[in-house]
Amino acid sequence: MAAHTLRGLCRPRLGLLAAPFSQRAAAGTEYRSAYSLDKLYPPRRDEDRAGTTSAPEESQPAALDIPLARLTVSYCRSSGPGGQHVNKVNTKAEVRFHLASADWIPEATRQKMASMHRNKINRAGELIVNSEESRYQMRNLAICLEKIRTMVTEATETPKVVSKETTQKLIERVEKMNRERLRQKKIHSNIKQSRKADFD
Repeated sequence: MAAHTLRGLCRPRLGLLAAPFSQRAAAGTEYRSAYSLDKLYPPRRDEDRAGTTSAPEESQPAALDIPLARLTVSYCRSSGPGGQHVNKVNTKAEVRFHLASADWIPEATRQKMASMHRNKINRAGELIVNSEESRYQMRNLAICLEKIRTMVTEATETPKVVSKETTQKLIERVEKMNRERLRQKKIHSNIKQSRKADFD
């Protein structure tokens, strides 16, 4: 009797659990992990145009299209803490490309990147970017690609022209800070002098 009652209670719950999976199968959607490459590194804009058009979003600056075929990607074991996972899995990502021949970056930007990131360029002229922040290989690859985008963006930005009035205000602010620092230093020195005992 008790077993029959338990079967009756379990059947509706199993039906409720199976309903979402059947709806997903009917809709034809496929499960994708949050760490899959197409989610961490979205497809290029021309690939989006060839596929289905998405809903209009707020206007944002266009992201740099990095051709993965022009990059040399390698993986190795990460350093630092992490237990046996670090010792057994190649999670550290390293991305390199020849900066002088990277025609997907404007020439002026490439020259500025070469001067800004001299310590990341080897003798062969390859710019090397690596990441071992995450436990997941694909996420580290996405971080490397984002670092390259940041480098290109920083090299593309033109320095802001500072007016004479702003320069004068900055100079006055620094002089005021120095005067206040010296005043506080003198007050602290007087306090220490007053603590000394007079043995005369």
